[in-house]
Amino acid sequence: MATMPGQNDVMTYRTLIQAAELDVLLQTQPQRTVVFDCSFDLFDPAAGRQLHEAGHLPGASYLHLDEDLSSAKTGRNGRHPLPAREAFAARMAARGANTDSQVVVYDAAGGMYAARAWWMLRWIGHAEVAVLDGGLAAWRAAGLAIESGAASAPPAGNLVLRPALVRRVDREALLANLNGGPQLVVDARANDRFRGENEMLDPVAGHIPGARNRVFRDNLASDGRFKPAAQLRDEYAAVTRGHAADRLVMSCGSGVTACHNLLALEVAGLCGAALYPGSWSEWCAWPGAPIATGDA
Repeated sequence: MATMPGQNDVMTYRTLIQAAELDVLLQTQPQRTVVFDCSFDLFDPAAGRQLHEAGHLPGASYLHLDEDLSSAKTGRNGRHPLPAREAFAARMAARGANTDSQVVVYDAAGGMYAARAWWMLRWIGHAEVAVLDGGLAAWRAAGLAIESGAASAPPAGNLVLRPALVRRVDREALLANLNGGPQLVVDARANDRFRGENEMLDPVAGHIPGARNRVFRDNLASDGRFKPAAQLRDEYAAVTRGHAADRLVMSCGSGVTACHNLLALEVAGLCGAALYPGSWSEWCAWPGAPIATGDA
């Protein structure tokens, strides 16, 4: 979604931005445009920063999933618990974000980590944030400039905490929803993990009873960009079977790829779904948690 320029010729992006559009922003509005590289690897937490230093978009700063987009784990709050909203807003300001910044986030993994940053910025009330469609690969394919090395620290910005633009639900709400509640959980993990056949990251396999499976990578076309809005609407309608968007709760392993599904819903014009931040890694950590296996 892009908002057309007004009298000040400012274009804003709130879901996706294409490489050519971002290139224009960097050339015409460099002070207003803030870019974050969110590249990461769940099995090698140092790999994302190494990839960033090997080659990143001009002026991009690096956001680490564990260090910047998560808080401390307790053993019961999932693998990537959300930080306090106030703390995250302060961190983004320290990293150069202003209240009027157009923030762009990207990664090298189809947007699976960038979407987490996109959702979190909306969670602290910042609307002008978009994911680079196709990520680093799309930028390189367009023949655009790449920098290497660690980016210099930007001057602190003035971004402040504002009312959240997104919804979240907690474990207790989903427990209460199990017995015929109105909310439908949609799980973004791979099919085999959802069915409980293969679990590489969490100690227990399976899914939240009643959940349906929508693998986040199914949001992407063969070129690594998001599918057209109409196609996404049709595909989500098949998964959700008539549930309104504001009755949907997106889940995954640890509240990361669920944000990719939330972004896809926004692209499709299906707004209002919530995130379960703790997701499966929190759900299965509690003794006696209801667990289902197989297909929904």
